[in-house]
Amino acid sequence: MELTEPTVWSTDRLELGEGLRWVDDRLVLVDLLAGRLLETDGDAPTPLRELRRLDVPLGAVAPVVDRPGEWLAAAGTGVTVLPATGDPRPVADLVGDAPEPTRMNDAVADPHGRFWAGSMTYAMVPGGGTLFRLTPGAEPVPAVTGLTIPNGPAFDAAGTTMYLADTPRGQIDRFTVDPATGALHGREPFLRLSPADGGPDGMTLDAADHLWIALWGGSAVRRYRPDGTLDREIRLPAKQPAGICLGGPELRRLFIGTARVGLDTAGPQDGALLAVDVEVPGLPTARAGAPAS
Repeated sequence: MELTEPTVWSTDRLELGEGLRWVDDRLVLVDLLAGRLLETDGDAPTPLRELRRLDVPLGAVAPVVDRPGEWLAAAGTGVTVLPATGDPRPVADLVGDAPEPTRMNDAVADPHGRFWAGSMTYAMVPGGGTLFRLTPGAEPVPAVTGLTIPNGPAFDAAGTTMYLADTPRGQIDRFTVDPATGALHGREPFLRLSPADGGPDGMTLDAADHLWIALWGGSAVRRYRPDGTLDREIRLPAKQPAGICLGGPELRRLFIGTARVGLDTAGPQDGALLAVDVEVPGLPTARAGAPAS
């Protein structure tokens, strides 16, 4: 089936649909505040299936290399392994001692197996968020500080360019990444959006190095060229697009998670999972290196 317009992909409605990933021929996502890890098929709409339910917010997961069914998760105040069977295993508590109540938010693995996880305060205190880098066998590193609500990051296929959004500030910055160490250099503004556009939330790069962005509060997703100019906008029947990824047949199906949280009056498609087909395919989902036991 070819999806020429945004299509509702499930009867489920999520509080906060985030962290979308295409893994092993199915779509994986989270209902963040509810702590739920979910999956569904990419060929036709089906109900969401619950893989895990945690008693803390679950920001996003990455599959662990060579460990089928295992996930590295940004959850609660740190990073946790969700094994294929058995109880979660904490890896690092990153923000449990923060001066303001703080939780993990979006996270992703880069093509070199590092796991990047952002934090934010519940009160959305400006400057209270951090992007952490976790390299297997090394201590976590606060890679970017002074953020408010970090979203992404998104990496190119080589893992040498990183895009990072700070949603309430309406900004996306681009970094050069040292492939050997993960060190960040050359931070530069990539995009600045007005409040009328919506806040840049989930992001993904496609095979042409164009950046897709979900616009929280903007009822749209946009595709930007590498020079920061707008290539395409797709209007959506939901106010708060939050997570985004390319998967499905030939990696050309754009999946969009949306949210109902915070809306005084939610419309019928707010909180829905949406899908639409695009011309340029996405990149394979990167896997995280297994953390030290």
